[in-house]
Amino acid sequence: MPGSGVRRRIERRVRTVSALALAGLAAVALGACAPRGNEAAAPAAGSAPTAATTGGAPAATSTVATVTCSYRPSGEPAKPVDPPPAQAPSTGSAAVTLSFAVGDVVVTMDRATAPCATNSFESLAAQGFYTDTACHRLADNGLFMLQCGDPTGTGMGGPGYRFVDEVDPATVYTAGTVAMANAGADTNGSQFFLVYQDSRLPPRYTVLGHMDQASTGVVTRIAAEGQDGSNADGTGRPNNAARITAVKLG
Repeated sequence: MPGSGVRRRIERRVRTVSALALAGLAAVALGACAPRGNEAAAPAAGSAPTAATTGGAPAATSTVATVTCSYRPSGEPAKPVDPPPAQAPSTGSAAVTLSFAVGDVVVTMDRATAPCATNSFESLAAQGFYTDTACHRLADNGLFMLQCGDPTGTGMGGPGYRFVDEVDPATVYTAGTVAMANAGADTNGSQFFLVYQDSRLPPRYTVLGHMDQASTGVVTRIAAEGQDGSNADGTGRPNNAARITAVKLG
């Protein structure tokens, strides 16, 4: 039999080997449970997120009422511009500020009554279509409106598309009204007009929105300088330059 010293050396060696074997088994077990990349952190496809992955209960989904608008191609745009999205919000309002040398004109547009017109106007304004554009026509012979929205300044330019009217047959164009100009039924484009006194226009023009009193006063000051009578209907180019120098949404 081995001596006592030899037995103690053998026992120590056995204990060391056993400890190493146990440590190796533990490492294998932990390795099998560890996540690979982000697989353990991300929910499986199609599963609902949990509070642990979102930081709380899932937020409620908000829905906005919309209508589908048709913007039909029509000629070349007066400035490079994309057509608006077909889905237009149909509730609430939108504001735009048109800056002139004599002051700002603030227009509040009504998405409920003219969703497609408002959608188009917002899109064009956001793309800079109206910026640095002169208002080309002033009517001071009973119509009392300033017509704008054509970057060519001739009254012939547009955005390269048309859309249908959104007209209430009972419409009256009172002072402060902002409406879409057209060349007949369902030919709306980019041009619009600002009414500075109660107008006798017939209800054939989509009302885009309204100006406040101060803004109506700005248009009145432009109109007070008169026009050149260059059109056969007694209207003409305003004597005031009436250039939209900047456009701000919101």
